[in-house]
Amino acid sequence: MSGHESRPAHFRCVGIGVGPANLSLASLLHADSDVPNLFLDRKSRFGWHDGQLVGGATLQVSPLKDLVSLSDPTNPFSFLNYLHEQGRIYHFLNARFESVPRREYRNYLEWASGRNPNVVFGEAVIAVHFDGTFTLRTDRRTLSADNIVVGVGARPWVPEFASDGLGDSQFHVADFTGEAAALGGRSVVVIGGGQSGAEAVLDLISRTGPELPRETVWVSRRRNFFPIDDSPFTNEFFMPCHSDYFYNLEAESRAAFNREHVLASDGISEHIAREIYQRLYLHRFVEQREQAIGLHPNRDVVDVTREGDRWLVAVRHRDETDQIEYFEADAVIWATGYRSNRLDFLAPLADRLERAGGEFAVDEDFAVRWDGPPDRNIFLQNAVARQRGLADPNLSLNSWRSQRIRDRIRGTRSRDQLAAFVEWSTKPGRSMPI
Repeated sequence: MSGHESRPAHFRCVGIGVGPANLSLASLLHADSDVPNLFLDRKSRFGWHDGQLVGGATLQVSPLKDLVSLSDPTNPFSFLNYLHEQGRIYHFLNARFESVPRREYRNYLEWASGRNPNVVFGEAVIAVHFDGTFTLRTDRRTLSADNIVVGVGARPWVPEFASDGLGDSQFHVADFTGEAAALGGRSVVVIGGGQSGAEAVLDLISRTGPELPRETVWVSRRRNFFPIDDSPFTNEFFMPCHSDYFYNLEAESRAAFNREHVLASDGISEHIAREIYQRLYLHRFVEQREQAIGLHPNRDVVDVTREGDRWLVAVRHRDETDQIEYFEADAVIWATGYRSNRLDFLAPLADRLERAGGEFAVDEDFAVRWDGPPDRNIFLQNAVARQRGLADPNLSLNSWRSQRIRDRIRGTRSRDQLAAFVEWSTKPGRSMPI
């Protein structure tokens, strides 16, 4: 090329990771000619908790909380348009699902990624540098961008004492559909009292014939197998105005809120709990099966050790702390949630980025606070629950957060929706009737 190196392709916005969060932003930016954009994901194709898509798994939020609808109801990447384009919108209405099947929602996300030419799979970002603009080195090429948006999601988490023993008979629920296929006639311990643990337990005890485990034990730190709090006023936690209110609280108050209201986002769907209870009833009283089903809440798992070809799970009751209980198992399933993925590609900039309690510190628009120019930003999606609350990893505010980021990039501000019914903060000087 006449002796000159070609310049790297330049974008106003490059997204790293293509899960629901960045896919929302990609969908909002799809037809925006003012913001040339590209979204990259190291995976070879779209995936979203594919290993947890057990039969009967459903979404815990309204399908209106899709990629775009709550920010741009006319956007062609909506769930409603997905149904319409598939030719089954009437069938979906007639089915009257109490909750959207999670596999259906996963297929919707894949559809949205596939119809957006700005979304590229099979390309990993190796490192990000900055010299007036961001330079991204991938395993294929070099790109430059005015802004980057990180949405790499989370990775499965298990306690450190269990991490070395993970394999085909001790695994995280993220691998459930593959690893739990051959548990018939075996004893299984499921650890974790949230939705994913409940879905695993229901799948196991609903099996029939030789596919049914001989014994299923369910262990949880919580005092009971509690339902999700999906009541109207609790759902006001998942509105933009509450996210902004939460952001302005002191760190100690934010941490206390997240602890106290964990069931607003991580409880068991009522119909799943009911199905488990009904299955317990049928097993014991109607079918009079010998299969044992043990429910053990309010217990910490303190160790897991190998005993020959079996596992020994040691637990301590959280009130009766002087004794250790042991469960023998052929398989151990950890339904213990996720932690934010590592952001090693930001290592070249690490000493320029502010931290806040284990997270990168972000401003009101989800941009990392750093020493760079104000019109060059690193935005974080689904990575600041300590600063933005329980709604941050939840699907509920995906489109609003993406709209906030899009507005910041464009230098605009979209009209806010009406405030919550609940008054979250004080209004100094206002006289209230008594």
